[in-house]
Amino acid sequence: MIWTKEMLEQAIKEKMGDYRFIIASNREPYIHEYSGKKIKCVQAISGLTIALDPVMQASGGIWVAYGSGDADKDTVDKNNKIRVPPENPSYTLKRIWMTKEEVNGYYYGYANCALWPLAHIAYEKPLFDAFDWGYYETVNRRFAQNILKEISNGKSFVWLQDYHLTLTAKYIKEKRPDAVISLFWHIPWPNPEVFRVCPQKKEILEGLLSNDLLGFHIRYHCHNFLSTIELELEAKVDWEELSVVHQGHKTLVRPFPISVDYEGISTGAKSVEVEKAMQGISDSIDPPYEILIIGIDRVDYTKGIIERLKAVERFLEKYPQYHGRFVFLQMGALSRIHIKSYKLLIDNIQALAEEINWKYGEGSWYPIVVKNIRLDYTSHLALYRAADLCLVSSLHDGMNLVAKEFIAASVDKKGVLILSQFTGAARDFAKEAILVNPYDSEGFADALHMALELSPKEKRERMERMQQILAENNIYRWAGKFISNLLKLE
Repeated sequence: MIWTKEMLEQAIKEKMGDYRFIIASNREPYIHEYSGKKIKCVQAISGLTIALDPVMQASGGIWVAYGSGDADKDTVDKNNKIRVPPENPSYTLKRIWMTKEEVNGYYYGYANCALWPLAHIAYEKPLFDAFDWGYYETVNRRFAQNILKEISNGKSFVWLQDYHLTLTAKYIKEKRPDAVISLFWHIPWPNPEVFRVCPQKKEILEGLLSNDLLGFHIRYHCHNFLSTIELELEAKVDWEELSVVHQGHKTLVRPFPISVDYEGISTGAKSVEVEKAMQGISDSIDPPYEILIIGIDRVDYTKGIIERLKAVERFLEKYPQYHGRFVFLQMGALSRIHIKSYKLLIDNIQALAEEINWKYGEGSWYPIVVKNIRLDYTSHLALYRAADLCLVSSLHDGMNLVAKEFIAASVDKKGVLILSQFTGAARDFAKEAILVNPYDSEGFADALHMALELSPKEKRERMERMQQILAENNIYRWAGKFISNLLKLE
């Protein structure tokens, strides 16, 4: 059975009854920004928000998030709320506010200098700062206070999102022990030996175990978490049930591989707007080409962008017959540029691209184009459709929804997905995508060659199989399974 938005909406109405459904995340799904004197509303381009937006449209609940847009405060009501999406309002966005010091300490500091590198095997040393931790606690408490206002005296299901909110459930439970609370962890969970270096490990684990349900992408991450609990806390771990009892409270731990709105993306990819955007792609790329290879990532050291460029360089060395025939377009919005390691990464990407272009450029052709700009959703879909190859070379990833978005948007069925074996998505498409070890430049280069040599028939067959898998395991099925597990906790 293929889940649809309508089926999820009906299931929520029938099964959740008078429960209020609340999602909370650091990032908001819609951002209001000034464009001159006018205000425009843009959809946030992130895997988390794009995946969860259709779920919220189906549920009609409340989404609590940090208001980051420069016009966000000018568009909400006295309760800091606004109905979204703008073209068809179907749920409520409630914004919370932070000072610059809080953003710097909670988000750039503890969340992304400590927890992010701690969870990803990308060999970036985590930095634990006591002041950052203080801001992290403060913001988590603020999320809890705002959620408690929405719960009021009614019954509710609260669904927290990701590593930014590890303490929020504990603060909610202190006031409302009857609230049903869950958290989905969107990134990998490290093994116990890695996690034990965290100075605040006890507080984080106790915060997470205040949830009634904890979700991870894959079973391996569930096992890592349970092993961490056994090592660090006095708690009863039930490996058969995948649960933890700590201080009399039971937490279920489950794998829920996240997905995308397959039908919505594929329909959008066929739109007139996307067709028009596709026509302008070649004009926006200076060097001539017949083959378009793309990478679309937030600029982050976990995404393997440097390793991707090195693989393209080795491909140029090994297969000179492709000189002048292709362009590799690396698109990526700049991310967390206040953090030193990210600034260095941006410089290193640019320097390596320039070096490769100088070495292999011929006449008006050069192989690599790097654009650090934020794309709108239509442009994303247009690039997916236009691409002959999409490179997803994460060094470590919970799932990687770029891979799934590319599959859903490839309505012409001519594109090939080259996918890191260190992504959660690799488990879904192990036979249909071309899997690579991003650290192995030689094997990666050969995978590029293999992908380009596939016949149109085999490309189509591979894509059709991946699309069938994705259609059956879409975002609505993921949300339906998660909510079904929540309902068991009533």
